[in-house]
Amino acid sequence: MLRDDALGALPVRVALPALDDALDGHGAAVLAAPPGTGKTTLVPLALAGLLGEGPARRVVVAEPRRIAARAAARRMAWLLGERPGDSVGFTVRGERVVGRRTRVEVVTTGVLLQRLQRDQELAGVDAVILDECHERHLDADTSAAFLWDVREALRPELRLVAASATTDTEGWARLLGGAPVVRAHGTSFEVEVVWAPPVRPVRPPHGTRVDPELLAHVASVVRRALAERSGDVLCFLPGVGEIARVAALLGGLGGVEVLQVHGRAPAAVQDAVLAPGEARRVVLATSVAESSLTVPGVRVVVDSGLAREPRVDHARGLSALTTVRASRAAGRQRAGRAGREGPGAVYRCWAEAEDGRLPSFPSPEIKVADLTAFALQAACWGDPDASGLALLDPPPAGAMAAARAALTAVGAVDAAGRATERGRRLARLGLHPRLGRALLDAPGPAAEVVALLSEEAPRAYGDDLAAALRTARHGGDAYAQRWRREVRRLKSAAVAGEVSGEVSGEVAGKALSEGPGGDDRVAGLVAALAFPERVARLDGGSYLMASGTRADLPETSPLRGAPWIAVAVADRPVGRGHARVRLGAVVDEDLARRAAGPLLDAREEVHWADGDVVARRVERLGAIELAARPLRDPDPALVREALLTGLRREGFGLLRWSAGALVLRQRLAFLRLHLGEPWPDVSDDALHARVDEWLEPELSRARRRADLARLDAGEALGRLLPWASGDAARLEELAPERITVPSGSAIRVDYGDPERPVLAVKLQEMFGSRESPRLAGVPVLVHLLSPAGRPAAVTADLASFWRDGYKGVRAELRGRYPKHPWPEDPVTAEPTRRTNAALRR
Repeated sequence: MLRDDALGALPVRVALPALDDALDGHGAAVLAAPPGTGKTTLVPLALAGLLGEGPARRVVVAEPRRIAARAAARRMAWLLGERPGDSVGFTVRGERVVGRRTRVEVVTTGVLLQRLQRDQELAGVDAVILDECHERHLDADTSAAFLWDVREALRPELRLVAASATTDTEGWARLLGGAPVVRAHGTSFEVEVVWAPPVRPVRPPHGTRVDPELLAHVASVVRRALAERSGDVLCFLPGVGEIARVAALLGGLGGVEVLQVHGRAPAAVQDAVLAPGEARRVVLATSVAESSLTVPGVRVVVDSGLAREPRVDHARGLSALTTVRASRAAGRQRAGRAGREGPGAVYRCWAEAEDGRLPSFPSPEIKVADLTAFALQAACWGDPDASGLALLDPPPAGAMAAARAALTAVGAVDAAGRATERGRRLARLGLHPRLGRALLDAPGPAAEVVALLSEEAPRAYGDDLAAALRTARHGGDAYAQRWRREVRRLKSAAVAGEVSGEVSGEVAGKALSEGPGGDDRVAGLVAALAFPERVARLDGGSYLMASGTRADLPETSPLRGAPWIAVAVADRPVGRGHARVRLGAVVDEDLARRAAGPLLDAREEVHWADGDVVARRVERLGAIELAARPLRDPDPALVREALLTGLRREGFGLLRWSAGALVLRQRLAFLRLHLGEPWPDVSDDALHARVDEWLEPELSRARRRADLARLDAGEALGRLLPWASGDAARLEELAPERITVPSGSAIRVDYGDPERPVLAVKLQEMFGSRESPRLAGVPVLVHLLSPAGRPAAVTADLASFWRDGYKGVRAELRGRYPKHPWPEDPVTAEPTRRTNAALRR
């Protein structure tokens, strides 16, 4: 029996005619409806013809979360006066409540994707509603793209509705071929905004860490809200850990029931939240309660302002959740929970001034998440690079490249990125392709461990995968109950033929038939098959994974000290170079070699290390060095490259540089600076670039550092002189090693500064010289020395010095050196190297 009073109170009813017109005319529509209007419950019933109007249709409603799918189906069944499984049913992973008369089926977007891969036409389905599009979950975006393909190519009569309260309506309308936007104006009650920032500054979220001071403040705001307002309180927190900590801080609330709601909460708790309570309640929830759910009795929302989003470190192959500031769209959704049944209030645990700086919408998952499963879906759909899919945001190229590499490693795609038969089987399993690979290659024993890894296990289960398996097997908590359902599903898939039982490279068969068995062996096998690049060997105080990333175990971990482990779950805390093992299993080297077989490599390695050439034959498993032995006769080409590396790292000082060779390089640098071509550039970079021209054949004959030290750099450098043009013969003319001064002495020129060479000469030897010497047109900087060889004056203009500076120098030095000539006119005086007495003789 229809509950007409409840149906009539849903404001979206007035938008139904416009929605029908849009679907009749275009076939697709965007429905923008505020929270509480009934878009999730009334619209599917109307489209299915279950309200007594319109033709009978079969409608599929896709929700982003299991809790929302189950709740929506139950609410619609209640509105019809039926039980779930009659006219309205639901399907989520591991649970299906659908009957022969079912015309509205609520599914998760993951279930919808699997159904599309099995039956692209969605035979028998007349309309699909994608609910809560604003959340931008990857499965929802992918489902929308596939459904648009179906409409365009196979079933133009299939009706599509993208529905949300806070979505980017223009973007979705454009994506759906210019679909009309239908707006439903809600009559939700007024929600007062109360700004409740912490009194003292708190640290911003860092990775998954939330400042305990903020959580204490949130708990105090909940207590304040209970005192100031009536009705139940719904408090939004980023994760399960934060919910548990705030629940502990709220202990002792007399007459108030505290409920904890999240994706891993028991079904009984989820159901209890969605039913009116006998006592006043505080519901602590993650973002699962943002949309598609009406929590009866809630008149107050306390919003921590935080959310969790996925992040992937593609360089290390690690993914994890990180805590971020919730978007303004999420804030509106959360606040709307307080105005569903009457006037309410939202207490926002941040300052009003901060609100405008928040992001408008949450980050699209396609931009930040691991795309391995998405890439497999696209490949199975026939569009390996996803370039032809109707997506609001294209997948990042780097993330897609990493995803294709992972799929290639498990045999899911071929060299061109097209899905293999194995890949299509993996896509049908409803698992991440890595876990699917483990199930395909070890179908019998793997199911329990794969089920354990398909949903994050409670932290209380520890980091030993085998021990966690035993805990789940004997546990009575909500996680263990869901785990058992998933195990049954995976085993049924094997029985039904979804899993072939093939064993890639006979890895699983040998791993289970050799050595000790039991949970430890199976756990290690599955972890190694699913994450071959994460097999890791103990190396010092940490583990080196085959990927090259180091990982740490807690001091109390039972895995600590094992020579080899396979890391199933890991993250990398912000600011730390090493990964942190969350879940792993002990393996041995033999299993590691077999599971990560494609990463095995044996090659000759010749490189520069520790100041010399090192030549070895090395066997590696990815980045892990398994064995090495010296090479007696390494490839000369590899040796040459190693020597060049040494020269680049340590410089050309590795060669033998005589004094003459050093001066030659300085002279050439001087000429290059002032004359340019054809004089060679002798900087380190230029010499490296032309090493074939000047350091051969000596370099090709060298085998180690000591051989470099015997190479005459000066002789080799001479090969770069411009012999072909004939300019090499002018080297002594343009940049002589020595200059003959007026006294007849040949004085060495210092070319250490290529800008201007220096001539250091005793002052008396320059008498009679009217101008400073020039080299290549550049005046030489003359250092005039006293008879004792100490600097007396520096000049680049000798004529000016004789005229203006000499008189002062003469006055200062003639008394100190009376035996040397100090004529009044140095320009006309006789240059000399001798004293006065020697001159008289």
